[in-house]
Amino acid sequence: MCDRFLSRRFATALPARRAGEALVLSDIGFYHLTRSDVRHALPQLLARALAAGKRALVLCPDADTVKVIDQSLWQADDPWLPHGSAADGDADLQPIWLATDEPAANGAQFLFLVNGATSAQLDAFERVFDMFDGNDGAAVDAARQRWTNGKAAGHTLTYWQQTPRGWEKK
Repeated sequence: MCDRFLSRRFATALPARRAGEALVLSDIGFYHLTRSDVRHALPQLLARALAAGKRALVLCPDADTVKVIDQSLWQADDPWLPHGSAADGDADLQPIWLATDEPAANGAQFLFLVNGATSAQLDAFERVFDMFDGNDGAAVDAARQRWTNGKAAGHTLTYWQQTPRGWEKK
């Protein structure tokens, strides 16, 4: 059921841009990692983004995280996830761009925030995936604050928890 919901959500995301004078706000999904870390959970979500014909920016808090994510994407079993970072260049050719700063040099529609990375440009993306470690109390508290801020800003928020069956919307 969750897989069908994610596929449908990817296919019907609204663009985050101005429609007349009204700003269309991004949908923000909070992904509570309880069974694996971001290195193992991120590839599945990125594969769905690519399958939906979307480009992704994976925003990392530091260069070390970029390197770790880069390695995990190269080692992902199936499917192969083409990606790059500033170390590789040619952002416009990369469907998945790993970075520590904005904007989305690859024209991404989806933003993945990992390991506590934050963005002041959420409205520049159709969808935002805020992935946080449920085994780290500080990460959970920070995610709660981002939820509060997103709600106050008027974004559509959803909460997903990792379970033995996959992602479940709560």
